[in-house]
Amino acid sequence: MSFSVYLSGEIHTAWRDEIQRGAEAAGLDVVFSAPVTDHPASDAAGDHLGANDSSFWRDHQSSKVNAIRTRTLIEKSDLVVVRFGDKYKQWNAAFDAGYCAALGTPYITLHDADIVHPLKEVDAEAQAWCTTTEQVVETLRYVLEA
Repeated sequence: MSFSVYLSGEIHTAWRDEIQRGAEAAGLDVVFSAPVTDHPASDAAGDHLGANDSSFWRDHQSSKVNAIRTRTLIEKSDLVVVRFGDKYKQWNAAFDAGYCAALGTPYITLHDADIVHPLKEVDAEAQAWCTTTEQVVETLRYVLEA
């Protein structure tokens, strides 16, 4: 069985690479997709539409352009992995998890135990909570090969 997995969330560590390498090493038939992880490029996604006098409108414009990619890839995914890091508040990741819940798209959360409380509603709708990328790969292995 082939699976399409969208890797949402934190962009400051190599967690996506770890999952992709783990899935490849396990021989899993998975196609991964992700948001734009180059932070400056993502922030500038809407700059070609015209200059703005306000950072609010620049962010608004770029977020809408980024949403074209994000929504399309989530809607085409069989599963979404939503990573919450420890350094920044990933409101976009929480939004992606909520979008998955609204669509009925299964998702896994990936985060440390010390942020369980603020993510309790997000985790309550997730099909699994993982604390390591290895757990994500093992979950994928089980889903695809059991």
